[in-house]
Amino acid sequence: MGILKGYQRTHLRGLAHNLKPVVQVGKYGITDDLITAVNQALESHELIKVKFLAFKEEKKELSKTIEDQTQSEMVGLIGNIAIFYKQHPKPEKRKIRLT
Repeated sequence: MGILKGYQRTHLRGLAHNLKPVVQVGKYGITDDLITAVNQALESHELIKVKFLAFKEEKKELSKTIEDQTQSEMVGLIGNIAIFYKQHPKPEKRKIRLT
């Protein structure tokens, strides 16, 4: 999977609308445990929300760090919630189909 196109990002943001955040960035910021939790959530869901409880001013930079360390793509940042997508490596386990 390459870089997502604009219409694909829009579609993913629409799919994420009803999702609840599965990972929260708290007072410790980006830790190895947080990256592990994001990776596990992406592997099982493909599309997740990450909520910033702390570091709200640095959310753009921290989202980029999460994106880089998990090899995912941030498809949106709404308020203090970032939306990440990572296609499952096994085609038979993919839940989201992008065209």
